[in-house]
Order: sequence, then structure tokens, then C-alpha cells
Amino acid sequence: MKKQYFGTDGIRGEVGQFPILPDFMTRLGYAAGIVLTSQAKVGERCKVLIGKDTRVSGYLLESALEAGFVAAGVDVILCGPMPTPGVAYLTKALRLSAGVVISASHNLYQDNGVKFFSAQGDKLSDDFEFAIEAELNKPLGCVHSEHLGKVSRLDAATGRYIEFCKSTFPGNLNLRGMKVVVDCANGAAYQIAPNVFRELGAEVIAIGVEPNGRNINDHCGATAPAALIAKVKDVGADIGIALDGDADRLQMVDKTGRLFNGDELLYVLANDRLQRGIPLGGVVGTLMTNLAVEKAIKELGVQFERAAVGDRYVLELLKQKSWILGGEGSGHLLCLDQHTTGDGTIAALQVLAAMSQQKRSLAQLLDSVKIYPQVLLNIKIQSTYDWKADEKLKVQISKVEADLQNAGRVLIRPSGTEPLLRVMVEAQDEAIALKSAKSIADLVPIA
Repeated sequence: MKKQYFGTDGIRGEVGQFPILPDFMTRLGYAAGIVLTSQAKVGERCKVLIGKDTRVSGYLLESALEAGFVAAGVDVILCGPMPTPGVAYLTKALRLSAGVVISASHNLYQDNGVKFFSAQGDKLSDDFEFAIEAELNKPLGCVHSEHLGKVSRLDAATGRYIEFCKSTFPGNLNLRGMKVVVDCANGAAYQIAPNVFRELGAEVIAIGVEPNGRNINDHCGATAPAALIAKVKDVGADIGIALDGDADRLQMVDKTGRLFNGDELLYVLANDRLQRGIPLGGVVGTLMTNLAVEKAIKELGVQFERAAVGDRYVLELLKQKSWILGGEGSGHLLCLDQHTTGDGTIAALQVLAAMSQQKRSLAQLLDSVKIYPQVLLNIKIQSTYDWKADEKLKVQISKVEADLQNAGRVLIRPSGTEPLLRVMVEAQDEAIALKSAKSIADLVPIA
């Protein structure tokens, strides 16, 4: 059964285009409220927390969602700009019915979206999302006046989340003597992340902390790390930390300007936990995780499994396996021994703790991991094209895989949002990866 409105990470789109419209958001708040109240214990009052990033459209969507929840008889607590993982934490800590985040994550300001967290601080189940969609197809209603919800503001939200982040850093360590550049992407963490690192003792130079509603992720943050690299070199910092607009992604930079992505940081976290005697069981990556990282983790004696692309699927597999560590190259890193969801600030603290405890730089911690060059080609195709049934394509894919043997891999997958076929080849040599990817892509009928 396919969902009508929800994607892999909530509902997202361009503001002013369906479904990112005020009337739909009011209906969404009402529908979610009706589902929550229908599942509540008799006499229990439902309460939801609404947080957002710094997009100018956040005001509009926040008001519309608030109206829908109130009309359904649900109390609303507003916390203003707050990282996605901060909303997850506060929802669980305050024993609320659900948490709502208004954000389009790493997208530019023209987009926005809504995602939900359960009372346990993790993503809503498919069943819950199907139930909301069923209510969305019914007329908008309103409970009797005596049952309407009320709205309040959580003024202590920022301070509470800062303390939570700090609590995940080992109590016997501090960041004194370390100069850190933190790029908050002009997003939700602009008031939070710099203070977390500063209160742990670091000298902090903060960039991407002047949001104006329209500059979120604009040539800054985890998706555009050039600004961070330049700043780290300019001020002679020891380390650079880049978050995205809702602060659930992380990229890091060392003092030489070398960029470390989520795949590399995942290895650092896995190795550090082994060094500290923490049982891992296994680590979860995605279909896009670099082969070199998979091999390196297995060489540690740790199992490695791949989930579909997306932190939601990484989390699902981690729960299924009862493992604690997973992530993807984009920087979504899940440390389930610290938080219920991916958190860029907390993941950065875990990496800094590994560097401090082992007294080694990031580059030294990754000495044994040589990332394979990865070539990704996107080919525009007809919507009716079935690549799996294309015999010529299958033969070429098999030939490339045989040529690469264990020193590379091929991944073919269609885009979930566009009429594109993505051809990815990894190899120890970039020229071989490019030649191999082109040999496959050239056989795909172009639309």
C-alpha cells in the first residue's frame, strides 16, 4: 500500500504548492490530532510539541498546524527554532503524545515540510501515518468549545536540549584547549550548537548563525562545506563541524581542510566503541556506504549490513538487529546508546570524545581506511523503462562486477522523485570507476 502524502521523511515540498499550503497544514494538524486522541487512554489529554527551523515559512505552517491540533482537542506546546533531534528529545523527556518538526532539512528556504515523532522520540510508524492519511480524506471538523486545545510556549526548551547534548559527552573529558569552528547553516541549531561546545570548554568560532528566514543552507552547512573549510584554515582551528538546516546531519573538517563525511565518521564511532569495550553486535550503513568503510568495519570483527538509503531505514534495521550504531555518507549518524534519532551535534561530540580518549587526530583515526572513489551518473529515462528487464544492461553490469571482483561494486537504482536511473560504481581507481559507470550508462535509453 502506497502512502498518498508521506514520503520517507514526512511531508515535504515547495511552499505555496500542494501540499505545503496553510489549509492542508490545518487539516494535517486536525487529522493527526484525531488519530492521537483516538489512541489515548480514556480521560487522557493529548499534548504535542511543535518545533521548527529558521525558514520564513515556518511561521505560516506553525500557525496552521496549531489551529488544526487545537480544533481536534489537542494541547500544543511551541518551542520555536529547535533542531529535529531536539524536538525528539523534548517530546520523550516531557512525556508528550507526539512531536512535530517543521523543516525541509538540507533543502533551501523555498521548501518546507513536516515530520512527526512518537512519544518515545522516534519516527512515527507506517501504520500511524496511514491512519493520518485516512483522516485527511475526511472533512475538517472541530470539537466542542469546552474540549478545544490550548497553546503554551516552552521557554526553557533551548537550555534543556543544550544540557542533554552535553550529558552525552564523557564526564571525565572536556574540550579545553581546542579551537572549533561550528557552521550551523543559518538553521535550527544556531542558538544551540555553539553553546554546547563552548560550555564543554572549547574556543568556538561560530558561522552560519545569522538566519534571516531565507539563508538556511545557502552556501553553508553540511551540504556546502566550502565555507567551513575556508574558516578552519583562516583561523587555524583544530576542527570544524558542519550541521545542516535542522541539525541532524554532520560533516567534519580537520585543521588541514580535509573533509570527513558520514561514512568515515561512522567507522571512527564504531572503532572507538570497540576500544572502550562497548559491545556493538553490528553496524548499519546504506546501499551508498563506501565499500572501503564496510571492509574496514568488518576487519574490526564487527558485522556490517546495508539498509535502503535514508536514516529511517537505517533506524529500522538497527532496531530489528538490536544494534546501536548506524549512518550514511550524508552525515546522518545514529548512536542509539545516546539518542533515539540521528543528531549532528551529539555525533560530533562522540567523534571529539574518540579523538580525546585515543589522543589522535581524525586523520590518524582513519589511517587504515582508504575511501574508494565513487562515480554517480544520473540518466533521464522514460517512466515506462524497466531497467531490470534490459538484457544488454544486465550483461554489462555482470561484466563490470566480474572485472571489479572484490575491489569495487556496482549499484543501480531509480530515483524515488524524478524519472532518473542512478548508476553508481566504486573502485579503487577513479578512472576505472568512471569508465565502468559510463559503460553501463551508455546502454540506458535516454528519454
